[in-house]
Amino acid sequence: MHSFWRALRIQRWDDHRYYHHSRINQSLHLLSAISFLAAYVAIFRSPAAAALIGWLLAMVSRQAGHFFFEPKGYDTVNRMTHEQKEDIKVGYNLKRKVVLLTIWALSPAVLWMSPSLFGLFAAHATTADFVRNTGEIWLAVGLGGLLFRTVQLFFIRDVQTGLVWLTKIITDPFHDLMLYYRAPFQLLRGELIDPMASAHEHAAFPVTRDA
Repeated sequence: MHSFWRALRIQRWDDHRYYHHSRINQSLHLLSAISFLAAYVAIFRSPAAAALIGWLLAMVSRQAGHFFFEPKGYDTVNRMTHEQKEDIKVGYNLKRKVVLLTIWALSPAVLWMSPSLFGLFAAHATTADFVRNTGEIWLAVGLGGLLFRTVQLFFIRDVQTGLVWLTKIITDPFHDLMLYYRAPFQLLRGELIDPMASAHEHAAFPVTRDA
């Protein structure tokens, strides 16, 4: 278990120091974290509603921060190029995210062409039915994306890395809330980029590389 928790700390730290320099990105991650926590509560009452919150609010705000606001140039703090950071990303790098987000965006079109989704659903009769069915599809896409990358990591890395990454993703909303709750105030003070003053605190940690 000591090895598991240490690996989790490494993945969390690498995620922060490599991919969250922008205060706008951090602020959007705070919004995402709050939205995901709302989805966690909603899932017990309505899984479809939880998926709608998770994708439309939490995921859109989270990925907008990465795609549009996070610097893509040379990282002077960590002495790495953007391409190098993309190569060592344990989870979904930007290219993998494009694939996942494309599947998410196109899934309602599939439901529109086949209202019963080839017999898996009762065909929608109202707009509310369509929205609910869409939410259930998005829930499946989200869970499928998590399980696919976890199992993939089992083979290209090892079982522990996959389980650590899965744990990190599930608990990220709680961790991001603690990590980025001050980001909006720092942004209002005009600080667009986190100086990453503590970037070398974990210098002894190895880089978490993909195979």
